[in-house]
This record gives sequence, C-alpha cells and structure tokens, in this order.
Amino acid sequence: MKKVAIVQSNYIPWKGYFDIVGNVDLFVFHDDLQYTKGDWRNRNKIKTPKGAEWITVPCGTSEHRLICDVELTSADWQRKHWNLIQTYYAKAPYFKQYSPFFEEIYLGQVWKNLSDLNQHVIRTISTELLGMTTRFDDSRTYHLKETKANRVIELLKKVGAKIYLSGPAAKSYLTDSDFSCVGISLEWMDYDGYPEYLQLYPPFEHSVSIIDLFFNVGSDASSYMLYKTTGLK
Repeated sequence: MKKVAIVQSNYIPWKGYFDIVGNVDLFVFHDDLQYTKGDWRNRNKIKTPKGAEWITVPCGTSEHRLICDVELTSADWQRKHWNLIQTYYAKAPYFKQYSPFFEEIYLGQVWKNLSDLNQHVIRTISTELLGMTTRFDDSRTYHLKETKANRVIELLKKVGAKIYLSGPAAKSYLTDSDFSCVGISLEWMDYDGYPEYLQLYPPFEHSVSIIDLFFNVGSDASSYMLYKTTGLK
C-alpha cells in the first residue's frame, strides 16, 4: 500500500516536516507552485540567547515566479548562515559531531537555485542522518495540468497513491470526499506529543530547524520525533 505526501520544499525544515517524510513510502516535492515571500521556502528559525530567530536566504521579493525558478544571485548568505549556526550552537553537546555535515552543505558548493538547495538538504538529512528509506520524487516530472485540490489528486493518481498524508494546514480546503471518490484515503499528520529535550537558551521551543535537534541530542534525534511511533508505512 503506497502512502504518499506532496509538500513544497522548505529551508532547513523543523522536525515535523521530516516526520511527514518518515511516515510515507513516497515523498513528492511540489515546487512548481508560486513562490510566496515571507514563508518557510527560504527561511527558518534557530535558537539564540534572544530566543528563536529567523535566518533567511535572500531571494528578492517577486512572487511572479515558481518556487523551482527562484534563483540565488549571491552566495554571501551561505557563509553568514554557517557563521551564525557556529556562533549559537558551538557549545551544544553534539555540534562537533554534526558540524562537518552541515558545513559541507553551506560551504561545499555555491547554491544557484532555492529548490535545488532545499531538496538536497531534505533528502540528505532524511537518508544520511535519520536513516529513512522513503523514496523522493519531483512534481515537475509529471507535467500537471490541474490546479488546487484537483492538482493534488492528479499527481496522486499518476504516482499510484492509495493513501495521501497531508499536513493539518490543508484542512481548510481538502475534504475526505475529494479523495474517496477516486479510491484514495486521506490521512492527516498530527504534531501533538513531541517530547522536549535539553535545548540551549531556554525556554524550550519546538518550532525551530531540525539542526537544533541534531546538535543537542545527536544520534538520539529520532527518539524525539514521531515517525517511528505513528504507524510508519
């Protein structure tokens, strides 16, 4: 039974994003959609002594382009972001263990495209750090014609999905009946029940990039996530 998720790529996402990855057989990046500024596509949060603060990949302000078409015209942000991560996480228990992995992402190459960056980070964290066996795909390969909910259904049919796992934000525009009529079951991701861990700079904050989890708990990261306890595949 093939369980599928379809999600836009985000910049160094929080643990909940990876729990969706870990709970499906196939994860499809949906980046041939309109880019939205001030969203998770090009920014995320890290913990600092002042609390959770944004780090943002500069992409300009135009929304007249698709996510997959967002070009990165300067690489200056790469070293700046890595320097910030070093500054705020150098004293974390597992920073030395995981810093080579993330340093390679930031300094190992020059990123020219936002979607390429995001998808690479998500794939490598999922497979290399979390040991997930989920397959990845890209909606661009299917040349979709529909829009909104019909677009999701069109893609699910093309990949042979039996179950669609969606984030809870989509409850405002997706219903069970949209999918049952085409033989696909709709399930909702539930983010309740995350345990806290020893995190730098209290009070505790769940909604920060997953890098916070790796630097603070190391290889025990999956013990503080949900994908092993919510019926993985």
